[in-house]
Amino acid sequence: MSETEKVQPRVIVFSTPTCSFCNAAKGYFRQKGIKYSDVDVSRDQAAARDMVRRSGQMGVPVIDIGGKIIVGFDRNKINQLLGIK
Repeated sequence: MSETEKVQPRVIVFSTPTCSFCNAAKGYFRQKGIKYSDVDVSRDQAAARDMVRRSGQMGVPVIDIGGKIIVGFDRNKINQLLGIK
């Protein structure tokens, strides 16, 4: 890996299958080539509790980028935390 290549922070998307903003966020990550873990909180109650503990929010999406929490699909904040345009 060259010095110009940055290691991508870990990205976790807490989502549900019916959430349009969740799907938009995941599509955006795919479009930008960002690897992410998708956690379906509608099927996993422990993950849902973890999401609320991290964010204080019940709503999805909640996106965890390297330990920093974004509530909702905030493209500017995502770009800022990942260092992309």
